[in-house]
Amino acid sequence: MFGHGLVRLPKLEDFSHWMVGSFEKSILPAALVTPFSYLLPIIEFIIGVLLITGLFTRSALIAGSLVMIVLIFGSSMIENWDAVPAQLIHVAFFAVLLHFIQSNTWAVDRVIAKSR
Repeated sequence: MFGHGLVRLPKLEDFSHWMVGSFEKSILPAALVTPFSYLLPIIEFIIGVLLITGLFTRSALIAGSLVMIVLIFGSSMIENWDAVPAQLIHVAFFAVLLHFIQSNTWAVDRVIAKSR
């Protein structure tokens, strides 16, 4: 998530144009795709930073899963079946991490919880 957001942020305009172009022939209107295409890299970056630092880990994993589910839906709308397996793997990875969240002893969340 961090890497996706990081590389897309400097070229946000180009990414948005590419994404809107990809969805031209889908049933999704450009009025919906355009704002999402600008928000996606920012959301990916924030989720990535939260996961790397271990801050709000549970919420970040759930948010990451939701983003990936939306991306799976989008890939289905443009029939980009090659992207769906990788997106499903991301969701599975988030689910596994969510299952083992109690083992995350290095997370900032854990440090904050211990100080209370």
